[in-house]
Amino acid sequence: MTWVSIAAARGGCAVIVALLVVHTANAQEIIELPPENRWLDPQFEELYRVGVLRGEAWEQFGFVRRVAFDGAGQLYVFDKSARRIFVVNQRGQLRRTIGGPGEGPGEFRRPDGLAVMRDGRVVIADIGHLAFHIFNPDGEYERRVRMSLGSAILTLNEYMPDPRGNAVVTAVGSQPLVIKWLDEGQDNKSHLSLPIERLLLTGDVVAKETIAEGWLSAETDWLPDRPVFGPRMLVGVLPDGNVAFSDSSAYTIKITRPGGVGVSRLLRRPLEPIPVTNRMIAFEKERQRGRIPPGMERHARQRIATLRFFDEVAILRDLKTGWSGEIWVQRHGAEPVDDGGPIDVLTMEGLYIGSYRTGTVKMPDAFGPDGLVAFIELGNLDEPTVVVKRLPMQVRLR
Repeated sequence: MTWVSIAAARGGCAVIVALLVVHTANAQEIIELPPENRWLDPQFEELYRVGVLRGEAWEQFGFVRRVAFDGAGQLYVFDKSARRIFVVNQRGQLRRTIGGPGEGPGEFRRPDGLAVMRDGRVVIADIGHLAFHIFNPDGEYERRVRMSLGSAILTLNEYMPDPRGNAVVTAVGSQPLVIKWLDEGQDNKSHLSLPIERLLLTGDVVAKETIAEGWLSAETDWLPDRPVFGPRMLVGVLPDGNVAFSDSSAYTIKITRPGGVGVSRLLRRPLEPIPVTNRMIAFEKERQRGRIPPGMERHARQRIATLRFFDEVAILRDLKTGWSGEIWVQRHGAEPVDDGGPIDVLTMEGLYIGSYRTGTVKMPDAFGPDGLVAFIELGNLDEPTVVVKRLPMQVRLR
């Protein structure tokens, strides 16, 4: 057991954070992050916006929930309603569009799950075609790769590009994009853990490779039916192909290396989960009853009556990884059900850069090179706008 200090330049000054590093028999490091918050300046430089009501005709987006950057800093906006991807340069000008509705090559039926490689290749999951569409860096259609099936239920989770190319990374148990029932005669395979998988896209059919195994709560019979307040499977891919993930109610980030060698490092912060009380359970049930839409009363009340609750409130609610290796993690807010708490910025080596106070910064929807970040905002009429900003040097790695 040793104490070390890590120093790094942040905003023109040196930040030194003491860390406790424990070396175990299998060379797994446990790094204790400091308990005190170091608050960061939330002022980001805004570069441009797309999707404004008074903009060009192509900016009249319908439903946008996925954006991404390539290595040149170009923004990719996936409009699910239009079934089309808009590629925008660093001045906010349209360069080209990709895809569109239809049955032909490079056309989409029910697309979801955007992944953009650093060289500009694009991967779109299409549950209508049961395949991944792949486009080259010029936006030209290359081919389809069929999805690997074998269960009565097909769940598409968020896809993250593997920085080494030719693959995307996804995690069973993370927030599903879409759930589709397939042939009911097939076996519905249950999971004994929550695997993080690399989906190889080099062949005609997707080949799966398990990167790491996340913890599966014994209280979870079917993955989308997660206990209220329970831990979430949160995953981010780092620039060297390492994966950062959280699978417990504690403040623990696990780092796993490529090649199936298991977890090599744990980043922990001494924040304790809140025990769930009967009062909290009653309050949450009442909150959900107050949000029942008209015509759904009977079904919704039955569902609420049978809700399952975890025994403590999971601390972490979101995790994203930056272009240069930063790990952004969001904690819960003042209430157990509140996902919008403070956001901590770490590195995979265990450097705590600092935190943004609750409500001052939204978790970026996409990270890009040179500190680029993108946020999806909704207007008064739920019209989507994508705002591109640049992070201050204080939270950027080089």
